[in-house]
Amino acid sequence: MAIFLSGEIKEMVSKPKLDDLTPRQIVAELDKYVIGQDSAKRAVAVALRNRIRRQKLSPEIARDVLPKNILMIGSTGVGKTEIARRLARLANSPFIKIEASKFTEVGYVGRDVESMIRELTEVAVDMTKQAAFEDVKLSAEENVEEKILDILLPTSNSYYSQSFDNKNDLIEDKQPNKTREKLREQLRNGDLNDRLIEVETQDRSNAMIDFVGGQGMEEMGVNLRDMFGNLFPAKTVRRKIKISEAKHFLLRDELENLVDMEQITRSAIDKTQSSGIIFLDEIDKIAGRESGSGNPDVSREGVQRDLLPIIEGTNVNTRYGMVNTEHILFIAAGAFHVSKPSDLIPELQGRFPIRVELESLRFEDFKRILVQPKNSLIKQYQALLKTENIILEFTDNAITALAEMAVKINQTTEDIGARRLHTLLEKLLEEISFLGEELEEKNQIIDESYVLNKLGELSQDQNLRQYIL
Repeated sequence: MAIFLSGEIKEMVSKPKLDDLTPRQIVAELDKYVIGQDSAKRAVAVALRNRIRRQKLSPEIARDVLPKNILMIGSTGVGKTEIARRLARLANSPFIKIEASKFTEVGYVGRDVESMIRELTEVAVDMTKQAAFEDVKLSAEENVEEKILDILLPTSNSYYSQSFDNKNDLIEDKQPNKTREKLREQLRNGDLNDRLIEVETQDRSNAMIDFVGGQGMEEMGVNLRDMFGNLFPAKTVRRKIKISEAKHFLLRDELENLVDMEQITRSAIDKTQSSGIIFLDEIDKIAGRESGSGNPDVSREGVQRDLLPIIEGTNVNTRYGMVNTEHILFIAAGAFHVSKPSDLIPELQGRFPIRVELESLRFEDFKRILVQPKNSLIKQYQALLKTENIILEFTDNAITALAEMAVKINQTTEDIGARRLHTLLEKLLEEISFLGEELEEKNQIIDESYVLNKLGELSQDQNLRQYIL
């Protein structure tokens, strides 16, 4: 699953360049979103900084400097995924999160391990394409404007070939330009947005065939246009739509016409190979040795063997070309409640030289998680309800009560870490969220008594808590 984070463009502009970030500064950036887990943050910060250092080496030495893959050990909800995701965001690297338990051994129906490299390459292509689109966006918008003006005021080629022998011809020639500029001004002001025009755009309904069961094809829709090239030339369709909608269709076509897809593909493959990050979750689910005594889960050790060459470094064939995996950073994670890292095959253990154990969250951590991160849950609920003019305020006592409940419930039931707060807050604010704009009192203050009233009885009843919380 590819993960993208939006809404931070303005903030990123003011951030220092990645080359200038020291490991200490990288940890400081991660601290804005992840509470605690200092050892894990230090490990990923050093791994990222070493990647920057490698880029400054001569190609002869850089070729042999391989990334030190990381194995995170910790229960669910303590921040493993968030650390990896924020690291990729900080480095502007192609990033995917994939569960190791989804893979099957070669010869079995299911996903093969090479599919994660194909998925990572797709993410890199999308990122590179979007960056290229931003570079040519102004030119594309100008071209779209001219195309719409041509539709509104078709130009006659005849007056271009006239020999302007007298003043009347010159006046005739200038007249269309005056009308065109007036239309341009109206178009820019949005006065013509509701006018219907007929535009011609590319048909993007791709003919697809899904292959089931073939190795490496289990999840790939094979695009017939990619396979047969010119046998399926680009088809255009005519649409009669409003100018406001036409701008969107025409801009999309112009952006793709102005960028060089071959260059984008080359850059994307290079980006994948040099800065790609794969977060391999639930690796503990494939740990364990096969006994050879009819174990039905016969593919666990086989998946480990299939993962080994990918992590060691091999070439994987993607729709954009061969991708070398030597310098892709792999961050594996697992709770390891039942199995332990030593249950992995020795060769795979050796490919994760850096191991960090993430600590279980404590009472103080829960309090900080509720208010400190930039995307904290309380800030999210406040922003959501503010769209309906509801001002949500939490007192310190309420935050303390929520943190105490989260710790207590995690101790007495399954420990799901910070994810417990999602359930508690959703239950706590259920009535306010349901009523929304219907609430007469727009200023809602959540104090300790409100928390105890909504959650106190529920958290005390162990049988009920197992089903609801």
